[in-house]
Amino acid sequence: MDSAEHTTDAIVADTKDWTWVLERACPDCGLDTPAVPPTEVPALVRANAAAWAALLAGDPAALARRPDPATWSALEYACHVRDVFRLFAYRLDLMLTQDGPLFPSWDQDETALAERYHEQDPALVGPELAEAGERIAAAFEQVADDQWQRTGGRSDGARFTVATFAQYFLHDPVHHLYDVTGERAG
Repeated sequence: MDSAEHTTDAIVADTKDWTWVLERACPDCGLDTPAVPPTEVPALVRANAAAWAALLAGDPAALARRPDPATWSALEYACHVRDVFRLFAYRLDLMLTQDGPLFPSWDQDETALAERYHEQDPALVGPELAEAGERIAAAFEQVADDQWQRTGGRSDGARFTVATFAQYFLHDPVHHLYDVTGERAG
């Protein structure tokens, strides 16, 4: 693949505040985030991870091909989802072990470049994504009833309870699967 397709100016940084998904269904992917009970997130994450694993079993060249220079390939989206699973497991742990933690900032586009998402092997990314998905699903299963209202926040001022954090988190991998497959949630 032409490395020019992966320059820093090829992808337009996503600067949207996606916390609105906590208030209404996403018109693109169809996930009605506010209607998802947080206790259902583990099963939904496992289903999402399985869909990604199936997708990553496809042709590596096709998976690495961008639909256009400004849109990530399926492989790049899968790497991002794997890293979102890992990051949110870390952030969930912070929320459960600290009072009102402030999450360290994360630049997803910088990570994609630094980790060379476009060069990763789908045969390795699939199992890594599945393992990270299982880890975050299991972590959400361990949340006790009295922990769902614990809080944490981002450096941009967004604040979450563990319950809204679970819902907000779920939208990311679901939406990105839609980005790749065009299949809406539910």
